[in-house]
Amino acid sequence: MIVWAAVIFTFSTDTFSSDHTQGVIVGILHALLPHLRDEALSALHDFIRKCGHFGEYFIFGLLLFRAVRAPSKGWQLRWAFLAILIAALYASSDEIHQIFVPSRGASVWDALLDTVGASAAQFALWVTNRNGRAGTQEKQEARFRTENGPLN
Repeated sequence: MIVWAAVIFTFSTDTFSSDHTQGVIVGILHALLPHLRDEALSALHDFIRKCGHFGEYFIFGLLLFRAVRAPSKGWQLRWAFLAILIAALYASSDEIHQIFVPSRGASVWDALLDTVGASAAQFALWVTNRNGRAGTQEKQEARFRTENGPLN
């Protein structure tokens, strides 16, 4: 989790600013989609960057949940809420950090998008855990029927 927080911090530096990624990403997009106009390529560049925000905080949300619940197993709302809270605070501090990077700027919307990514991770964990628990319950009922006959 700490390593991933450092990765996020690195993505907030001048090296990964929009000005620096545009040449690379738009160049690749232009090679893949040569018929698109510059405006469309620029919009795709922005979309990819926003997906990056969502994705990096989705992963961060998964890692935070695991750290918060350790050594327990399963899913609890309080663990998910705490993971989202930590992610939101880190996203806010990351945006504050970007105020001091000349080629970057702080954005409340980016912090909100980051928090949505971490929240989506909690939802995915809840769904996964719920389905896993349901499957376990079905297996237990099937084993009970095998050992004891029908439930009637």
